[in-house]
Amino acid sequence: MTVIKVNHLTKLYQVHHKQSGIKGSLKALFHRTYTPVKAVDNLSFSIEEGELVGFIGPNGAGKTTTLKILSGLLYPTSGEVKVLGFNPWKRQYNFLRQISLVMGQKNQLWWNLPAIETFNLFKEIYNLDSKTYQHSLDFLVETLNFQDSLHIQVRKLSLGQRMKAELIAALLHQPKVLFLDEPTIGLDVVTQQNIRRFIRQYNRQFHASIILTSHYMDDVKELARRILIISQGRLIYDGTIKNIINQYATHKEIEVIFDHHVSRTHLSRFDSLVKFEPGRALFKVKRDQVAQVSAQILQQLPVLDINIRELSLEEVVSVIFNKQAV
Repeated sequence: MTVIKVNHLTKLYQVHHKQSGIKGSLKALFHRTYTPVKAVDNLSFSIEEGELVGFIGPNGAGKTTTLKILSGLLYPTSGEVKVLGFNPWKRQYNFLRQISLVMGQKNQLWWNLPAIETFNLFKEIYNLDSKTYQHSLDFLVETLNFQDSLHIQVRKLSLGQRMKAELIAALLHQPKVLFLDEPTIGLDVVTQQNIRRFIRQYNRQFHASIILTSHYMDDVKELARRILIISQGRLIYDGTIKNIINQYATHKEIEVIFDHHVSRTHLSRFDSLVKFEPGRALFKVKRDQVAQVSAQILQQLPVLDINIRELSLEEVVSVIFNKQAV
């Protein structure tokens, strides 16, 4: 079942340009100059029930704007959006009851109160009966290992614990659609792993549809099979991580460690050599020639160890963005 359907979505902002100095400020009082900027440009995609999709792009690409439109916080300039069959910007209660938006840089918790007070407030906002609320709270608190932080003022919690509290508050009503905007930003490696594990578990247990934006490619790589790549408001890729690597990573790297000294002249027969240092060499080889070149290296050179490496998702995405910027 299609849960999110986006057709030709466009969001246009009018950006005010002011000249510098007092003269520019006075002029702006009587005559303002605006330039139209497309934050989202003719964007179309769909997401099925239970899908966990990575939504990636450089800063200013339109990711957060898109999520805000999907969650009903912004009106689109044009295009059609349906989430669970609803028009998000109408902000109907039955729609809001089934979605949640978590933004890593925004706080929905009461800063000077313990987290449990916010959770209790959300119980009333979502009109949860006591049994459902307690069952959901117990599950989330236990899964995120938040028991010892329930009654501590939010401002005294670590960044990682605050992020856990944000997730608990966002998921108390067990939403069918979850928008996650940079949920692991600023967190240490261990906490990032815990948050990823929890997101994966929630997706599987509740079959929720999740859109995840993150500048940490490890988040996307570990959680999403399908990714949407957006640049300058336009969708430039929609598919699996495996396919994008095959499509854009035309080469693989072969790293060789030698068991005794080899001079650079010994490697001159290999056109694919890109880096050499005593005891080690790096070759960049076309994908369809990896087996052949590897065999030649093993036959002709004193190899102690050899490692064939696929380009990482970060490197592939960087290649795509660089091409878009040209």
